[in-house]
Amino acid sequence: MNTMMPKTNRPYLGILLFTCAILCAPFVAGHLGGNYWVRVLDFALLYVMLALGLNIVVGFAGLLDLGYIAFYAVGAYMFALLSSPHLTQQFPAIAALFPNGLHLSVWLIIPLGATLAAAFGILLGAPTLKLRGDYLAIVTLGFGEIIRIFMNNLDRPINITNGPKGIKAIDPVSIFGIDLSTKLEIFGFSVAPVYLSYYLFVFIALGIVFITVRLQHSRIGRAWIAIREDEIAARAMGINTRNIKLLAFAMGASFGGISGAMFASFQGFVSPESFTLWESVVVLAMVVLGGMGHIPGVILGAVLLSALPEFLRATIEPLQMAMFGQILLEAEVVRQLLYGLAMIIIMLYRPSGLWPAPRREDRPVRKAAATLTPSL
Repeated sequence: MNTMMPKTNRPYLGILLFTCAILCAPFVAGHLGGNYWVRVLDFALLYVMLALGLNIVVGFAGLLDLGYIAFYAVGAYMFALLSSPHLTQQFPAIAALFPNGLHLSVWLIIPLGATLAAAFGILLGAPTLKLRGDYLAIVTLGFGEIIRIFMNNLDRPINITNGPKGIKAIDPVSIFGIDLSTKLEIFGFSVAPVYLSYYLFVFIALGIVFITVRLQHSRIGRAWIAIREDEIAARAMGINTRNIKLLAFAMGASFGGISGAMFASFQGFVSPESFTLWESVVVLAMVVLGGMGHIPGVILGAVLLSALPEFLRATIEPLQMAMFGQILLEAEVVRQLLYGLAMIIIMLYRPSGLWPAPRREDRPVRKAAATLTPSL
C-alpha cells in the first residue's frame, strides 16, 4: 500500500508548515529569550523588506547600489515628520492649520513614503544610466552619504530634521483603533507590543514578496534579467533600457521607503546615525550571501545576517567564561570578527550564495551541448 503523499499535495503542506512557523515564531523566541528576541525578529523582518527591495536593483537588474540606505532614511524621516509634533513646533503656519498636531494616518503616510522614496530612486537612477560596475557603486555611495549629511545638517537655518538630535515622539502605528505600542488583551491573554509589530511586519513583508514574485515573472522582470546578463543585447532586442533601469531603481527604493516608515514607527525615534554606509553594506551582504536574484535566498540571507550578530553578542561572553574563566575579548570585537569570517567562508565555498537561484534556462543548452558533443 502506497502511503506516500501525492505530489499535488506537497505544495499545500509546505505552505501550511510555513504559515505555522511564521505564526509561532515570536512565541517560541519569546519563550526562549523573552521580548528581546522577538524584537530581533521584528528587525529581521525590516531587513527582509530592505533586502527584497535591493534585490530588485542588484539581483534582477544587475545594478550595484551602495547608497540604498538613503531610501530607508527617506521613508523613516517622512513618517517621523508627519507623525510627530516636530513640524508644528517649528512652523507656526502648520500649527495654525493643525492645532491638535500633525498626526496623519499610517494608511496615508506609508504610500507617501513609498512614493517619495521612489522619486528619490528615479533621481538617483537618472544620472547613472550609462554607468555600470565600480563607477555606479561610487556614485550611489556618494548619493547615500549626501542624504545622510543632509539629514544631519538640516537643522539650520530652518530646523526641518532636528539635525543630529533626531526626531522623537513619533506616533506608533494604529490599525483599526488598535495601538500597536500598548499591550493588547485577547481572551484574557496579554500580547506585548513587539508581538503586534511582528505580525504587522509579516503582513507587509508578505505583500512585498508577492509583488516581487509577480514582477520577477512578468515582462518587466525578464527585461531586468536581460539587462543584467547583457545590456547591449537587451537594447538590440528592443528593450527600453533607460525606462527599465529607472523602474528598477524606483521599485527598489519604494520598498526601502516602506521599511523606513515601519522602522520609525517601531522605534519612535530617528536620527542620522541609523542610516550610515555600513547599513548599506550589510543589506548588500544579505542579498549577495543569500543568493542574488533568488527571493527565498535573499530572505534567508536577511534573517541570518540580522539575527547572527545578536546571537553572537548574547553567547560570546558566557562561552569565554565557561572555557577560560574570564573574558579575554569583548563581545563586540569577537562578534565582528566571526561575522566577517562567516562571510569570507561563505563567499569562498558558496560564491553563488547560500540559496542561489536555479538556472533552469541552462538545462536545454546543456542538453543540446551534450547531444552535439561527439563521444570519445
